[in-house]
Amino acid sequence: MLEGSILDKLRSAHLTHHPDKPPLNFGVYYKNTLVALCHALEDAILDADYSPLMITAFQRGKWYLEEADRYGEIAGRSRQIVILAAPDGGFGDHPTSQRSNVALVSLEEADPVAQEWHLVILSPNYTAMVLCQELSEADYGAAGFPTEDLERKFYGIWTFEPALVLETVELLVDHVGRYNPTLQQRLKAQIGDIAPLTQGAFSSVPTVEHMGDIVSRVVDYLQTRETTSPLAELLPTSSLDNNLTSSELQAFLRVAQLIDQTDLSNPMVAAEVAALAEAMGQLLDLPSWQLHRLRLAGLLHRIAFLQSFDRVLSAGTSVSDSAESPNQAPYCPLVPGIQVLRRMQRLSAIATILTHQAEWWNGTGQPAGLAGDEIPIESRILGLVAEFQRCVVEHRSQPLEKAVAAALVDCRVRQGDRWDPKLVEALGLLVTALQQGLSLPVAMPKIASGLWLVDSYSQENLQIAYDESGTSSITSTVEKIHGH
Repeated sequence: MLEGSILDKLRSAHLTHHPDKPPLNFGVYYKNTLVALCHALEDAILDADYSPLMITAFQRGKWYLEEADRYGEIAGRSRQIVILAAPDGGFGDHPTSQRSNVALVSLEEADPVAQEWHLVILSPNYTAMVLCQELSEADYGAAGFPTEDLERKFYGIWTFEPALVLETVELLVDHVGRYNPTLQQRLKAQIGDIAPLTQGAFSSVPTVEHMGDIVSRVVDYLQTRETTSPLAELLPTSSLDNNLTSSELQAFLRVAQLIDQTDLSNPMVAAEVAALAEAMGQLLDLPSWQLHRLRLAGLLHRIAFLQSFDRVLSAGTSVSDSAESPNQAPYCPLVPGIQVLRRMQRLSAIATILTHQAEWWNGTGQPAGLAGDEIPIESRILGLVAEFQRCVVEHRSQPLEKAVAAALVDCRVRQGDRWDPKLVEALGLLVTALQQGLSLPVAMPKIASGLWLVDSYSQENLQIAYDESGTSSITSTVEKIHGH
């Protein structure tokens, strides 16, 4: 990582000696992937009245010229655009560069920022950024620096996290001051205007509510790039597919992370529900592929409650969770947050798990009115542990041991109508283990390397866990633990 670069400064600010700052999740991205990400994030500006401050670094002016017409449109919907690049090829001559709210910063060749690719968007209701640095020739190893432009790789991070975006904007504005102090002061004033408006948005759910459409667009761009880009002919299929699929999954995980961060009353819900769901699956001897699905479903479970997104609902995605003929009429109403997940085919099974987490054991739940063992076992587990986690937080005024016991009582009161009685019994065993010292690893995964969460079973139909005799494996597991 180049010393003095924006990425280096951000990383340094988040090292272990800064415990108040969260760790950063870095990844490696092909240029193809970054183009798709940036276009998707920029399109959100064109579709809504965010009036953002946008700062972007293009490495060289020639890359800016490829996007200059598009940036003219974006400037019409923005408060301010700042473009950093080493000047070449008529960098400052394009009409977009002459607009009053577009400022060019010509970087020196030796400036480490001239090796970086940035897109940083700051507004009261929409924050996003891509922050990357091109790999050095040494980083490519024996293969050497690529001869094809689309094979170039970049190391960095992308996120919707408001606090991280604001921190990065401030680093960039300080860097601008080396070249143009007047522009620096103007940008600081604009940040000062935006900041008071962002306080409510950065700490409340409405910040998240519009993200489903943006994430859907990110996935669309990535999937389109996968099928149409010349890069597909240059690279091994698995290499490109993994890079694109990992980025799609990151989009969903980052929104889930943002949902948690905006919920000040329960900021660790996704990580805790994922850990509890996986532990329940282990207690019930579910196979490893179901444990993976439970963990991923736990991390994403609150995306199901995002609303609106007319664009997502009209995009032609599947609307039925039935494993029967595709010609069968849908029996579930559309759930906007779930439909966002269905944009990524490999998350179809996860989407089904999330769809049915609100079903009731007695058949009176939503959205399909499934009853008993008709409800996928992963959905039953997820719904129960999510409610248990919520109840623990609700009782947090008590000591933790008492809060856990009270939450279990809350769940037991509704067994047989809301919850599968055998699962509630299994939850009781898990609670006993926790009270006796069992420790669960509660942490968000390394998002940039989250591809392991999506395995070959992610596209399979859900299976309810039964043994060969037809007796529910839940029953047999609980009896085995009791020593019957």
